[in-house]
Amino acid sequence: METPQQPRWLTDEEMETWHALAGVMVRLPGALDAELQRDAGVSHVEYLVMAMLSQTEGRTLRMSDLAGHTGSSLSRLSHLVKRLEKSAWVRREPDPTDGRYTLAVLTDAGHAKVVESAPGHADAVRRFVFDALTGAQQRQLRDIGRRIWRTVAPDDHCLPPPS
Repeated sequence: METPQQPRWLTDEEMETWHALAGVMVRLPGALDAELQRDAGVSHVEYLVMAMLSQTEGRTLRMSDLAGHTGSSLSRLSHLVKRLEKSAWVRREPDPTDGRYTLAVLTDAGHAKVVESAPGHADAVRRFVFDALTGAQQRQLRDIGRRIWRTVAPDDHCLPPPS
């Protein structure tokens, strides 16, 4: 009879590190969301969706790919895109290469919203993340983030290549 394997409990130092990371994961999205809501009238995830579309060829992505990029379910993304459609920032249309898919297209008004919102968002990211770190710490954070991302989602095609 095999002895059950004992849990690998975190050391005190690992627990401190985990609490720091968990605190950032919980509080940073809310802080970015509050800034964008106040300054631009959009949520962080709405901005993220429009910014991703703005960086693609033709400002267009399949809804399924966009869901993958945002870490969202297709159903949740569909509701979010419906809100963006009401503001005329995004529209949906059938994929002309495969009618089984739906495309999300950033409109000119949506692109203008991204351009208008980007400076404030960049400032918030700088204040909340980069201003507190040295250049060496920023590079370490990038490398640590990529390593954890690769461990959590090894097949994620959104993961940027190592620099």
